[in-house]
Amino acid sequence: MTDADTPSMADTSDISPADARAALARLSAPRDWRRLRPERVDAATGRRSAVLMLFGPADGTDGEHPVAPDDAAVLLLRRASSLRHHPGQIGFPGGGVEAGDEWPVGTAVREAVEETGIDPRGVELFAPLPELPLAVSNNLVTPVPAWWRHPSPVHAVDAAETEEVFLAPVGQLLDPENRRSVTRVRGLKMPPMPAFELDGRLIWGFTGILLSSVFDSLGWTRPWDESRRADPRV
Repeated sequence: MTDADTPSMADTSDISPADARAALARLSAPRDWRRLRPERVDAATGRRSAVLMLFGPADGTDGEHPVAPDDAAVLLLRRASSLRHHPGQIGFPGGGVEAGDEWPVGTAVREAVEETGIDPRGVELFAPLPELPLAVSNNLVTPVPAWWRHPSPVHAVDAAETEEVFLAPVGQLLDPENRRSVTRVRGLKMPPMPAFELDGRLIWGFTGILLSSVFDSLGWTRPWDESRRADPRV
């Protein structure tokens, strides 16, 4: 990625707190990461990764104007079913750090370009969040919030890794009717994890926890019935 292609970090001095971009620009550590069980990842051996949490206007227009949270969307993808880790699951674009990456922002953007074909010149980056544990694959993941100032076409660049790329409307994610709790995976009972049902897709696991915690921290969450269950097909 050349200097001309690299998105710049945001200047947040002149933005209003009334819109989604302003809220994301000032996002700090979400309140509760305990569901991710940090003690299960070894900081010395864990693989370091980064994901791009790219939000923008749900209607695909330029994000140069204030956008209410309900009118925003977030870029997600579905991983290929043949992959070893998290097959068929929905997540943010991202992956492991590589030589030459500017960590963690460069890793998140490079992986998003490689997986979804976004034009990085239209992306405005905000301060990365704290590193989070993903115990099932021994990863330490740094989320990088971003705003899509100038949206570009996206697609599944490599079918061997990604089955689909799509925009998830935030208004639908926040709708209490689309909220679920996951309490069993492969028949095993576990503490309730927040999840979202959206157009036949189930967003759960690390991505569901991260989205739910971010929405909580931003004050966007609406009361929902945590007793409504969903069972992942894994």
